[in-house]
Amino acid sequence: MALSLCNSAADRQSRELVRHGTPPFPLACYHHDGETVNTVPWHWHDELETVLVREGRVTVSVEGESRELGPGEGCFIAAGALHHVWRAGTGPVDVHSMVFHPRLVGGSVESVFWQGYLRPLLSAGANRCVWLSENAAWEREALAAMEAAWRACGEEPPGFEFLAREGLSRLVFLLSAHRPAAKSPPSEKALRDGERIKAMLRFIQEHYPEELTAARIAQSAAVSESECLRCFRSMTGTTPMQYVRQFRVQRAAELLESTAEKVADVGAACGFQEMSYFARTFRELKGKTPRQYRLERQGASEGKP
Repeated sequence: MALSLCNSAADRQSRELVRHGTPPFPLACYHHDGETVNTVPWHWHDELETVLVREGRVTVSVEGESRELGPGEGCFIAAGALHHVWRAGTGPVDVHSMVFHPRLVGGSVESVFWQGYLRPLLSAGANRCVWLSENAAWEREALAAMEAAWRACGEEPPGFEFLAREGLSRLVFLLSAHRPAAKSPPSEKALRDGERIKAMLRFIQEHYPEELTAARIAQSAAVSESECLRCFRSMTGTTPMQYVRQFRVQRAAELLESTAEKVADVGAACGFQEMSYFARTFRELKGKTPRQYRLERQGASEGKP
């Protein structure tokens, strides 16, 4: 079904254009390991998302709020929230995430499920992220519901779609019943920064093969270069050009794994005009050369049943 090793192919634009699941069953499950957990860029989507850490530690950042999560911890991310997950520390990492459309558990907007339970989680005043640990009984139950939905999709017993929806419905009920008090509504400045960063991320991810500068990126959101730098630092903790470099390497990794194009051609297609710079940057971010990465990833794919 939809169990996938999460990689850069899942996130082609800051607002994802991929379809998670299928129209009849809008749920997709992604597995992140120690390598792929760092390949998903800052992004947002119209679906809801859950993150559950099974092994290792990761840092999850949602609209400027970050938290390090360990085994048995997780979170629920609201629709439209800008977010990012990356590895924290060393050692093995095993993270499960599920991305699903609200209609999977809510049905039509007129239903009691949507009106009574989903709408409070989707409202403008709702928390953009709900952090879950094993400290409170209801949070343990919510984490167990996430795990049950994931397991149903992985094992695919007869009627697994019902089992997955049952787990996610239980999760939504618990979140609605125990949702934390909403924070103060975001300021106009925060809302403005959010729209600007999304516009600039979209521009980068549509034009990454081209020559990009901070000035061009700033122009895409109709702001000054200094405002562009401030906004990036505030929202993502990095600079525009650092993000460009990370995204180019991410796209190059996808092409190295999925195509037979020459390494130099892959680099050029992703905005690296000099092979030496491409190899050096790729190794800095991935820990191996482009050729080593291709051999390992394509070999792993060939070994799958």
